[in-house]
Amino acid sequence: MTLKNITVEKDGEIAVVTMNRPDALNAINIETMTEIGHAMLELGGDADVRVIIVTGAGKAFVAGADISELQAKDGMESRDISQHGQRTFSIVENLPKPVIAAINGFALGGGLELAMACDVRIASTRAKMGQPEVTLGIVPGFAGTQRLPRLVGFGRAKEMLLTGSPIDAATALSWGLVNKVVEPDELLDAAKDMAIRIARNGPAAVGLVKACVNKGTSTDVDAGGTHESDAFGLCFASGEAGEGITAFFEKRPANWIKKQPE
Repeated sequence: MTLKNITVEKDGEIAVVTMNRPDALNAINIETMTEIGHAMLELGGDADVRVIIVTGAGKAFVAGADISELQAKDGMESRDISQHGQRTFSIVENLPKPVIAAINGFALGGGLELAMACDVRIASTRAKMGQPEVTLGIVPGFAGTQRLPRLVGFGRAKEMLLTGSPIDAATALSWGLVNKVVEPDELLDAAKDMAIRIARNGPAAVGLVKACVNKGTSTDVDAGGTHESDAFGLCFASGEAGEGITAFFEKRPANWIKKQPE
């Protein structure tokens, strides 16, 4: 698939996916949504890639969905677009590799929903985040009403969703919406530094940790604990735990086996 609206660059074990419609503040149209899903699935199956960073070209991460595409849609067509977006962002959330959002500017509507589907969020001090859909007479369509409360709590999520007002990076940090805030010229380096630290660890273990946390949020502690025990056993069955423990005692870096996720 030819990518027109995003770019993908690989630097060793790290891939950087950039939303690249700066003239439209990287607003996500249907074509871009399809490209995101395609690129994520391809990177998820690339044994050489360990961590993915998502960012935006220009002064925006993603300023929202492309409203011009929605203007003439009826109820069923708009519902289909919402479901397409939810499926795409579920790919990001459930990819067997960590995804870091480097939020360089506006992350509004679909942009914040994309960032929330990522595992970690690092924001520039210039970033603005919000779900302004109600100001247009619509609701978030790409699972914003579901992921936002899980990150910031019901009260703060409802404040953002019901007022449509954006928050700045410092507020997003204090609310737990982002993990870290850095100066604009440090953003990509900060994301890559975190990606490098993740990539040093056992690839199977990293993927299993992500799966355990994701599944645990939708079940009770006992069921989540069972899944965690299964994952713990898989680390040993795969041989990765044996290599990691041996490397620890031999005081050397582990020689992780590259394996395409199943």
